[in-house]
Amino acid sequence: GNYTFDYMKQELRHANKTQKLTTKENELMKILSANINEVVERNYALTSVWGDDSYFNGRSMDVYIAKLRKYLLHDNKVEIQNIHGKGFKLVVSG
Repeated sequence: GNYTFDYMKQELRHANKTQKLTTKENELMKILSANINEVVERNYALTSVWGDDSYFNGRSMDVYIAKLRKYLLHDNKVEIQNIHGKGFKLVVSG
């Protein structure tokens, strides 16, 4: 896609717009970016970012995924998909 993800600066850039990421958004984006077009298992993401896969942390992660989806709306070649019963996939086409 047309995004630049800078893990060290916790930034997601598109054109002239820079979105500062929270620490959890940044960690999730790092995991998704490292596995482009591959399924990232929900439990793996939860234990990597939150330390455990409790129900409440899972609900929190869903909110962060929704925020990342909003940040990625500017490019229709990039999206975060839910993979039912598995986890998430950062899909980059084209």
